[in-house]
Amino acid sequence: MTGENIAVTRLNDALNDAVKALGVEDVDGEFERPKHEGQGDRAANVAMRLAKSLKSNPREIAQKIADSLRSDVIEKTEIAGPGFLNVFLSGKFYAEAVSDVLRQGENYGGVNLGQSRRIQVEFVSANPTGPLHIGHGRGAAVGDSVARILAFTGWDVQREYYVNDSGLQIDNLGKSTQARYFELLGKDMPLPENGYKGAYLYDIAREIIASEGDKFLNMPLEDSLEYFRKYAADRIMSTIREDLETFRVKFDNFFPEGYLHRNNLVQSAMNELKESGYAYEQDGALWFRTGETIGDDKDRVLIRANGIPTYYASDIAYHRDKFITRGFERVIDVWGADHHGYIARMKAAVKAMGRNPDDFTVLLIQLVNLLRDGKVVTMSTRAGEFITLREVLDEAGVDAARFFFLTRRSDSQLDFDLDLAKKQGNDNPVYYVQYAHARISGILREYVSKCGNLDSLSPDSIPPEIFTDKDARELADSLSRYPEAVREASVELAPQVITSYVLNLAGIFHSFYNTGRIISEPDSRVREGRVNLVRAAKIVIASCLGLLGVNAPERM
Repeated sequence: MTGENIAVTRLNDALNDAVKALGVEDVDGEFERPKHEGQGDRAANVAMRLAKSLKSNPREIAQKIADSLRSDVIEKTEIAGPGFLNVFLSGKFYAEAVSDVLRQGENYGGVNLGQSRRIQVEFVSANPTGPLHIGHGRGAAVGDSVARILAFTGWDVQREYYVNDSGLQIDNLGKSTQARYFELLGKDMPLPENGYKGAYLYDIAREIIASEGDKFLNMPLEDSLEYFRKYAADRIMSTIREDLETFRVKFDNFFPEGYLHRNNLVQSAMNELKESGYAYEQDGALWFRTGETIGDDKDRVLIRANGIPTYYASDIAYHRDKFITRGFERVIDVWGADHHGYIARMKAAVKAMGRNPDDFTVLLIQLVNLLRDGKVVTMSTRAGEFITLREVLDEAGVDAARFFFLTRRSDSQLDFDLDLAKKQGNDNPVYYVQYAHARISGILREYVSKCGNLDSLSPDSIPPEIFTDKDARELADSLSRYPEAVREASVELAPQVITSYVLNLAGIFHSFYNTGRIISEPDSRVREGRVNLVRAAKIVIASCLGLLGVNAPERM
């Protein structure tokens, strides 16, 4: 079973075989970690679930299951409380769990949930009206990590950036750039009411002057606007791509909104909605029946009375292209938290296309508070005062930025402490995890220099008796649970599950390193077993960091 831990699978199989011995076929029993110490290494509540159907006391059922439980990975069993089945695992379980990591290598944990089904993750999709800011960075980290996790768990993933290259915001960008151009050439021209005030527009205007001179000064504004609009949007989009590449985010496709309009896809989608009865014409406009389909407070305009499509119409056409034309089985969008009210409308549109709304998922990205010297840095995108993603990367580094962005649920607010992100110490979480990987690398280099080639170590040369040591047992136990963490992260689209898991794993490893001998262990059999244990830990830590888009350094 690729990606799974065989020791865990054998343990659960033993439980289900014992349940079947009672004449029950359809109960999928599974052991879980107890919440409190002293309740065994694993526990199951299957006896209480069977009590009604078997018309028997759950403790008696649990005892019967315990009597039938046969596995060399179980040392002993106990019945607790109203009918919990607690098991204590043998050294064989931990040895086999570690061996399985070594045998599978980088494939370990990659449970095949997707079965090669096609899924699209669309994220960032920031309007090309200014550089990426720290909020965009969080969305980029979340979207990219989700895509990595889905690919690791068997999905055929496409990463897409939707480029809003048309509409009112691009018009305002063109007019704002035009105003800065005129200003630099000594001709007064105020910014439009909703114009962009960032200093980056002066830089773009200077580029235009360097390349085109003052040729637009005596040209009617409307005649030159298209040039300013296109030049500024293309230049900003180029910078966005560069920043994302630096942030280790790569897209398979950049989809321009203009493609929808040039190919009449918006009108085609609107015609389909009218034919299916989801849209109707009134007062010269085209409306979607959102009030009727999702209980919205009112129906929503698709095409205005002046014939101009709304963003809703464009988004419907865009998602129709995803689902119907390109045939993705699932679509995941990463949006800013301020778009929460838009989710139900888009799900209604997906339903109108004849698709299951559950095939469409939105991950919301909540605000990021940037802290410096313990104080929140004030930002205002409208006033052009904000911290760009590039500034954060230059100051804190890519690894710290990605890790910090992924420490909490994406829909919860995040405090990004710049001082902590730059700190070279164990209270910096990304440093703490990376140092665990580098420390293991050092152990393995020392082993090679003193004892021989790592390839000579058999994955099966792990004596069960080394797990009488509590720290060794906890380390192996944590490694056995990695496939569970990956499964949860994939199903819930939750990279923070991996971040939390690897932080815990790193802590367990550091504790194991500080309390036990590895290379200095005189018994060669025990030494080899412990080396194999840390080799397995290195594999899993590197895998976690890879899913987060963070480097796994060999030296620090």
